[in-house]
Amino acid sequence: MSTSWVEMAMCLIFGMARLLSVASCCRSLQPSRQGTPKSRARPARCDSMAVPREDRDMRFGLFTSMGAQTWSGVLELWRHLEATGWDIACVTDHFMPNTKDREGAMLESWSTLSALAALVPRLRVGTIVLGNTYRHPAVVAKMAAQVDIISGGRLLLGLGAGWQENEHEAYGIPFSTMRERLERLDEACEVMRSLWTERRSTFKGRYYQLSDAPLDPKPVQTPHPELMIGGGGERVTLRIVAKHADHWNVWGGPQVLTRKGTILDEHCAAVGRDPKRIRRSTNMALLITDKKNEVERLAETIATRMGRHAADARDTCLAGTPDQIREQLRQLRAAGGDVLFIPTLFRPLPELRRDLDRFMAEIAPAFR
Repeated sequence: MSTSWVEMAMCLIFGMARLLSVASCCRSLQPSRQGTPKSRARPARCDSMAVPREDRDMRFGLFTSMGAQTWSGVLELWRHLEATGWDIACVTDHFMPNTKDREGAMLESWSTLSALAALVPRLRVGTIVLGNTYRHPAVVAKMAAQVDIISGGRLLLGLGAGWQENEHEAYGIPFSTMRERLERLDEACEVMRSLWTERRSTFKGRYYQLSDAPLDPKPVQTPHPELMIGGGGERVTLRIVAKHADHWNVWGGPQVLTRKGTILDEHCAAVGRDPKRIRRSTNMALLITDKKNEVERLAETIATRMGRHAADARDTCLAGTPDQIREQLRQLRAAGGDVLFIPTLFRPLPELRRDLDRFMAEIAPAFR
């Protein structure tokens, strides 16, 4: 073989080797089906569900009412939560206030959450909870997959049956019986899971139908984004939780979590599900104080806003001195609580923010 042919052959060999090396490098950087580089650690589903509940650290989150807020204010608050060590932040999902005059600004939840997911890089982000009646679940599945991609796999998708009648009436959205709304919620969970996990989905339910429907790109989290169902209805809602949810959310303290958690365990047994695979969270209003009358005023505010008796609302208060709140959290943990959400609904935000900072500095470290 002449020298020129040898040189050409060697050049060809080295060129092919370089191409293979580049291709290998590119494959390692290619997004997986979920849109995240394979070399990057994939966010957990808010902790591995394989970890026994008693061995998990508690997580602490805030959920932000979309009423009486500005976009810049919500962004600044979430960035502050991230900087001070909070784990999760969620938005509510309503179009208008639940008042007779219907007056007051209300940010739209999904567009707000999408922007927050891009601009707040560490917090787990989510909804608490979406009204299932407002959107077709196939559309929700598509939107959720995209937000999961934008966030790099940090979405917590909270879903409920839908309850605020006045906005259904105002926006022309059918408001069916509670039974039908729960049946729709049950089907919606099946629709979304199928779209997230299957290449094509065909579904023939009573309320929703799919015909060879694709969903691409898929979400980052596998097998799908963490699905949280909100509600405490003991006969139907908790059975839907047992069938479909990765996470159950309810209002109330240790007594509520214990009583309804026992019923959830029974539903899990009936459907053949390990109850320890379902994360459990509760919503409680925070107030750090040594004044009992301030605690009672908070309970009265909650009772008025939520239509409860003050005695019942007291169970929704995480209130007292730091030592008293730590004891409440120990009881919550013993009742099976994995996650605590604090709402912005019941106190002026500047006052609440001072307590949020104290909570993270003085109380939360004992549970991590």
